[in-house]
Amino acid sequence: MLLSVLPAGPAWLASYQHHELLLGRGLSVLGVWALLNLCVSGYHLPRTDRRAWSHHFHLMNCGWAFVNAVLAAVGILRTHPGRPAPGFGPAAAQADVHFTGQVFLVNAVLDVGYLLVALWLLNRAAYPTANRPERLYGFGRSVQLQGAFLLVFDVAMWWLLGR
Repeated sequence: MLLSVLPAGPAWLASYQHHELLLGRGLSVLGVWALLNLCVSGYHLPRTDRRAWSHHFHLMNCGWAFVNAVLAAVGILRTHPGRPAPGFGPAAAQADVHFTGQVFLVNAVLDVGYLLVALWLLNRAAYPTANRPERLYGFGRSVQLQGAFLLVFDVAMWWLLGR
């Protein structure tokens, strides 16, 4: 069931353009987060001992940052805040708005999964028989940080775009 988010009549275009503008700005926040992680963790990664948990933390942050940067760039390039293509009407705009909201909602659920994986990694690192506990701990802290940020980001985007 599609909820009526866009107004009827000619105002649908202005509302859709506003939606796309918000989407682009939100994805820019994700891109800045990715660049911040790449800069900070990219700087610290070669300066940490491979046997320390902080090395694995920065390594995992760099991986997350790369993926987030690609997702932000592709998402920004796919937004259309200007005039939509010919034949793009209110029904297509409504479907796009609904789909975008669903994507952020599904991502928020995945983010909760990331936080659960982080708890598992941190718990596993505390076991006396754990293989390379510093790696488990570093990865767990990184997944915890990234999952928490992405949960806040995805819920905020879902809420902002659904208004």
